[in-house]
Amino acid sequence: MTTSDTNPAPSTSSRRARANGDGTVYQRKDGRWEAASYVLAVGDTRKRVRVYGTTRKDALAKLTEKTAASNRGVPVVSAQGSLGAYLTYWLENVAVHQLRENTHTRYAAVVHQYLIPGLGRKKIAKLAAKDVRTWLNELRTVCQCCARGIDARRKPDAQTGRRPRCCALGKCCGKHLSPLTLAYLHSVLKSALEHAVREEEIPRNVARNVRTGTPRPRRFNPLTAEEAREFLAAAQGHRLAALFELALRTGLRKGELLGLHWEDLDLDSGTASIRRTLQRTRTRGLTTLPTKTISSERRIALPAACVASLRQHRDRQAHEKRQASAEWVDNGLVFTRPNGHPIEPATLTRHFNALLRHSRLRAIRFHDLRHSTATLLLEQGVELVVIKELLGHAHIGVTATVYAHVRLRLQRQAIDTLSYALRNPADDTAEPDDGDDPPRCAAPVR
Repeated sequence: MTTSDTNPAPSTSSRRARANGDGTVYQRKDGRWEAASYVLAVGDTRKRVRVYGTTRKDALAKLTEKTAASNRGVPVVSAQGSLGAYLTYWLENVAVHQLRENTHTRYAAVVHQYLIPGLGRKKIAKLAAKDVRTWLNELRTVCQCCARGIDARRKPDAQTGRRPRCCALGKCCGKHLSPLTLAYLHSVLKSALEHAVREEEIPRNVARNVRTGTPRPRRFNPLTAEEAREFLAAAQGHRLAALFELALRTGLRKGELLGLHWEDLDLDSGTASIRRTLQRTRTRGLTTLPTKTISSERRIALPAACVASLRQHRDRQAHEKRQASAEWVDNGLVFTRPNGHPIEPATLTRHFNALLRHSRLRAIRFHDLRHSTATLLLEQGVELVVIKELLGHAHIGVTATVYAHVRLRLQRQAIDTLSYALRNPADDTAEPDDGDDPPRCAAPVR
């Protein structure tokens, strides 16, 4: 009997030759296939990862995907690593390609200020819903000025030389996070863990099992119709009068107003195309970006008053261009500084606040002009879907949620209408109807 008879060669279907560095693949005793190889890990190290599949082809496909990512320089995070390591990987390799720059900056601040200090040492595979709930409860009850030493890092007053005056001196200021901020922190954690689930690092997103409740939306103070008329009157003669009027009459966002180009306007037909927004970013400075969402890119009708004010503004800008001469920067923007440069969003806010102070008008945020537009349109009985298209909301549910409030005047109108419908005719002491006045009808309330 030969050696080949006693030790038959393994079947090629279960074992195939693989090149050096390609890893290994074999069938386990439980019937599943396992593939393993060394790939790039967090911290510029190499580690062996294992993937599993119901067939040899499935296991090899998963291993090939991780190997390809490793060859591109993307580290593979193991579920045995810490949550802090995964959050760092997620920010640097995933979120940076999916989010707008300012949004990514806010996410990074949340991760480094709250998530990593609170949950970073936890193993991502062992993270439980209880851990997330405990972390949120601590943030809800602990003064952040004391916990993070915010007051201690403040510089002394230049005139008095006094050091910090609250938490650093043992007097807690009680700076707690708002429910909206807690909900935002929770949403960032959910987004990161959701990607870990998609990459099959963890079986489920435990942050989804934690309910934080629906926080109340921020209260805003829109202008009444009388206050809006006073604001428009006060803006007359201001260098940016056309901008303030356009903001109140159309509800455009601050960045949309500052990013508006003359080529976006058709003053003859009275329309404007909203395509871009002007924002200051950390890396590129003041730059023009696409609109906030796809729905934000829209075409709106311009009121006749706005068309007239924009024509006057164009003549004013032409005069400023002649005065600036060679110093003028021609970038095609509608609203610019006297030398043609773009207007900083913070500078616009200062001009707006100064106008309110000088005119002795009620102090509001610039974004409240947008809220005022929607509220005044609702009071005039304009359909919600029309307001949604004008404001550029992605879904009508956003419009309905933000503007779910009803002014006291509308409430009184609705209550009076109901009272008239429920009156007892026998108690009606009014003079008999002679038929000259039209019958009273219920006012529509949307």
